[in-house]
Amino acid sequence: MIIAVASGKGGTGKTTVATSLALSIADKAPLFLDCDVEEPNAALFLKPELDHRQEVGVPIPHIDPDKCTYCGRCAQVCVWHVIAVVGQKVLVFPELCHGCGSCTLNCPEGAISEVLNVTGSLESGRAGAILFGQGILNVGQAMAVPVIRQLKHKHLPAANGAVVILDSPPGTACPVVETMRGADFVLLVTEPTPFGLHDLRLAVQVARDELGLPVGVVINRDGAGDAGVDDYCAAEGL
Repeated sequence: MIIAVASGKGGTGKTTVATSLALSIADKAPLFLDCDVEEPNAALFLKPELDHRQEVGVPIPHIDPDKCTYCGRCAQVCVWHVIAVVGQKVLVFPELCHGCGSCTLNCPEGAISEVLNVTGSLESGRAGAILFGQGILNVGQAMAVPVIRQLKHKHLPAANGAVVILDSPPGTACPVVETMRGADFVLLVTEPTPFGLHDLRLAVQVARDELGLPVGVVINRDGAGDAGVDDYCAAEGL
């Protein structure tokens, strides 16, 4: 069972709910992954002993000038505009690269190889019986998705049927979608305010309507706002 704990907006108590859920089933040795790689903070609650760290990143193209004929095929196939061929020079913009490998596969001269552009790291350990992993995006890096993807790829195959809790980044952008992808259930944490309702609608649209995942809602700080979230959940059958 993979449960993604998410929220349409930050500050709703998402990580508090996610870590509390993990602690409530600690005797079942769940796997907890902090996928909020831009600002991971679940470790502040669970206090794991981290004993493993590895660098991760995106494979980016490296051009061999002795083989390159400057035909421009690599620039043509790159939908991210990572490569530009200007006369007898090839420019590479690594911060735009998604590591798809199309340039390497399509180079007719075999002049392109791939090198790892380190964008973050993975750390893992235990918090008592809870298996713990977190991703950390390096300062100045723009793409969180590759770090999240590699965090899940490293740990999920070894879950061995254990309950998995994914602490998602806030919002509804690509990092959230990557965290939710492959989950069995999405638990959305919101607050009973107009802003909470607005962002909850967006999160439900992503999780249920776009990804086809079953959704539940936790209303944090209940009683502090209005009944808008309750009415919405009732109308949507959440």
